[in-house]
Amino acid sequence: MSSEQVLDKKQLRAAFERAASSYDQAAVLQREISNRMLSRLEYIKYRPEVILDAGSGTGYGSQQLARRYPSSQLIAVDIACAMLQQARPNTAWWQRILSLQQQHSHYVCADIEQFPIKNDSVGLIWSNLALQWCNDLNRTFAEMHRILRADGLLMFSTFGPDTLKELRQSFAKSDSHQHVNRFADMHDIGDLLVNNRFSTPVMDMEYITLTYDDVIGVMRDLKAIGAHNVIQGRQEGLMGKKRWQQAIDAYETLRHDGKLPATFEVVYGHAWKPHDPRSILTPETRRQLGLPP
Repeated sequence: MSSEQVLDKKQLRAAFERAASSYDQAAVLQREISNRMLSRLEYIKYRPEVILDAGSGTGYGSQQLARRYPSSQLIAVDIACAMLQQARPNTAWWQRILSLQQQHSHYVCADIEQFPIKNDSVGLIWSNLALQWCNDLNRTFAEMHRILRADGLLMFSTFGPDTLKELRQSFAKSDSHQHVNRFADMHDIGDLLVNNRFSTPVMDMEYITLTYDDVIGVMRDLKAIGAHNVIQGRQEGLMGKKRWQQAIDAYETLRHDGKLPATFEVVYGHAWKPHDPRSILTPETRRQLGLPP
């Protein structure tokens, strides 16, 4: 993988550490997508004993899961320890309200590309807008498959390639550097799920457009949630005043009804870890292997 696509995990962790105190105020989109993911669980009749929130941030998704599954053990995993500190009972108001849930919650500072979790131990992996921060999605899905129990469920959201397309296009008018992180295509993500022996993957996507008064507002919100450009091949240092103005001018051409758009392509997916590995094979493949239907 070229350095233009590899995320600098040290810089990524530092960005989220700095953003921990400002994250909740700016993470409007993250909470909305979490709510939409939760609504999808209404159609899935499954009661996991152990839930892992992969990329838990300050714990909003964990709060939702704790309310829905009050008897389940919850493991919150995040790359930034400061995020987990915000989510712990001594700093998170919702944990104080859900006092009975405190004894069932655990907080682990780790990279979700390599879980410090034993095999076949988790019933539900929930991951809201964290997979886009992984360098190797294939490895990440392999790890998730490893720690899931048979018949366990993976549910996630992430960003697709059209995310922040306005910002990307505007910067492209000023120089040739990559200023916005790249995001995986929904169909490629689905293929990786199948390659890692997940069963019956379901993928879909939608566009959500936020509006801002100015470009600075877009950048301020991205900084507040820790969403910096942390690609290893990024331009070092600040942009020159001339190039920055060129990017702003390009973005201004997109103004509509007095507002600037910021588009997010949101990809949703869920899949199961089959109890019987043969269940992920197509009928034709089972016939070729001499297996029963």
